[in-house]
Amino acid sequence: MAVMAVHGRGQSPSFMQEQSLRIRSHGIRYYAPRAFGDSWYPRPFMEPIEGNEPYVAEAQEALRATLLRMQDDGFAPQDTVLWGFSQGACLLSHFILTTPMPFGGLLLFTGGYIGNESVESQQDKPLHGVPVLIRSIEHDPWVPSSRVQDTAEILTRLGAKVDLRISPGSEHIITDEAMSAASRLLSQEPRKPAARHSHQHSADQ
Repeated sequence: MAVMAVHGRGQSPSFMQEQSLRIRSHGIRYYAPRAFGDSWYPRPFMEPIEGNEPYVAEAQEALRATLLRMQDDGFAPQDTVLWGFSQGACLLSHFILTTPMPFGGLLLFTGGYIGNESVESQQDKPLHGVPVLIRSIEHDPWVPSSRVQDTAEILTRLGAKVDLRISPGSEHIITDEAMSAASRLLSQEPRKPAARHSHQHSADQ
């Protein structure tokens, strides 16, 4: 398995590398794209998306470039988990809703879809069976729990198997419970085993 770890605003790949040490799972390779200036887009994520363009589009291209690199290394989408925190989770939510693919799983920690308009779900189930772990804090200062819940509902309608928990509190953090749940998800067998690889736990920045 491989994980694309997407950092938040004011952070860097090193933050996600440090957080990965809290995940108790072996044989995982981490890829961590970096935002220019340590921010994927400039304005709050719930404002009209036009105010965050062309940055959101450029950020999505950076994600696609990382995924292509991972595929070149032998990791198919089914062997790949997308993990984001804060702004990184918002970007990944937007990415998966606009480019739904059957990835091996999603870890969305304190984030939701980008923009001020509701997202229309597709008629089919492009995320059928994809495990999605969503965690947030009830009174997070940057991400309202209502947007987290809305994002979970949309992903469910797209066929994803969503595990949602919003913990009490007001800190902008990744809880120990979230990391334990991530460890369990990443310890599961991939739905389509990758070939030609002896996986190692490392950070690729």
